[in-house]
Amino acid sequence: MNARRDVSEFGLRRWIIVLGVVLAPLLETIDSSIVNVALPTLQGNLGATLDQAAWVITGYLVANVIVIPITPWLQDRFGRRQYFTVTVIGFTIVSALCGCVDSITLLIVLRVVQGLFGGGLIATSQAALRDIFPPQEVGTSQAIFAVVILIGPILAPMLGGYLIDVASWQWIFFINIVPGTISAIIIGTMLRNPTDPESQPVDVAGLGLLAVALGSLQFFLEEGERRDWFDSPSIDVALAASIAAAIGFVVWELRGTRKPIVDLHVLRYRGVYVAVLLAMGIATTLFGTTLIMPIFTQNVLGFTAYDSGLLLLYRALPVMLLTPAVAGLVASGRVDSRIAMATGYLLSGIGSLVLALAFTSNTPFGAMVPGLLIGGLGTAMLLIPLLITVQTSTPVEDAAQAGSFVTLAFQLGGSIASAAIVTALDRRTDFHSDVLAGSITLAHPAIRSALTITQPAQLAQIVSQQATTLAFADIGYGVAAIAVLLIPFVLLLRRQTVVEGGLILE
Repeated sequence: MNARRDVSEFGLRRWIIVLGVVLAPLLETIDSSIVNVALPTLQGNLGATLDQAAWVITGYLVANVIVIPITPWLQDRFGRRQYFTVTVIGFTIVSALCGCVDSITLLIVLRVVQGLFGGGLIATSQAALRDIFPPQEVGTSQAIFAVVILIGPILAPMLGGYLIDVASWQWIFFINIVPGTISAIIIGTMLRNPTDPESQPVDVAGLGLLAVALGSLQFFLEEGERRDWFDSPSIDVALAASIAAAIGFVVWELRGTRKPIVDLHVLRYRGVYVAVLLAMGIATTLFGTTLIMPIFTQNVLGFTAYDSGLLLLYRALPVMLLTPAVAGLVASGRVDSRIAMATGYLLSGIGSLVLALAFTSNTPFGAMVPGLLIGGLGTAMLLIPLLITVQTSTPVEDAAQAGSFVTLAFQLGGSIASAAIVTALDRRTDFHSDVLAGSITLAHPAIRSALTITQPAQLAQIVSQQATTLAFADIGYGVAAIAVLLIPFVLLLRRQTVVEGGLILE
């Protein structure tokens, strides 16, 4: 391992570099979900089936998760500045190409390539931000990072809906060109490497096993519901391949090679393996809301894509406004990170509960705002303390790998939450439909009266709408329960102590 050098920056130069560094993960987090609102448009414009259009998302995410855990190795092998610059340039060029295609097959291929470039942007930016700021300002660096990766998924539905409404689907890709170019120029000319590039052999076996394990798992999560889960042979094969490859990967990395592509030993730190679990929980509470709100408001309430995205801004506002304050309080030691996180999970649970109670078939816009604001306040108190704990509980040489594990957990947590929520929505909608339909008989005077002025088909539509609404409420209750159940796990983190020059953990 090459000796590390201090690459802290100060003054105007620091903030210019920060701008370049944060633009990259912001584009990546937006791109992970902005395509969701464009699926119907892609079907119509490119003559694609729903399954083909869905692979525009699945292909990107599969490639994305494969690259995330090997990002620290790629930084060491090629140099952080060199690797970061190439990934931003590649991501930007492929984004432009995605907007120029007229074939769904070519678009899927390009999205896979874009995912390979995008997978390293988040973990690399986190590591770069940590080193740009001196150790005593770790709270500031992680606050900036947290705002970026939390705001991206929240802004994506509104931004995507707006671009499709006023321009065309191509602009969900073209919008990356200018900020991507600015980011690449700043990173390529101003970012400094903390270590020199180090020539090292490629762990081909480890890389192959990792690709199969994470790629198959992501396929299982993204395609499971569309293929009716275990009724599909492809889903059975994907799960079996993921489990077998994961076991093989762990054994190989720990016992079979002297130069592992992913250093699993970093999981020996309690702050890291607990953080992995809690990061998945944060993703569940965040993506639980950002997934169901657009679907509910558009399919049940009839909102436009833009209006449903605009509603999510109320979840984003507390995150943008309060994250710096939370970072300062936790980094200074005035607030214990465990107390902040426990409060954050509690508020996230309360926010989801308030939303669930507000769900009706004609809920007005304003009725959902309180739950979103409370949930946003909870989110602002979750990720920052977790990131600070991870970055201060690991040696500087292991911080990049620890950060990549947390990033991977956040990404997979979102995928797991999305798969579980979509499946639960279908199951609970069927359940409530059966219950409501069973109660509609001519023995009820109200039903006989309704049928004198309403056609049976209209009554069936009302039942379907009510069943769907109740299913969405069930999801809200479930997300609230998960958030509360995660609170005890926060206590597994170590208590922080303030020392001169930064935080340590007891």
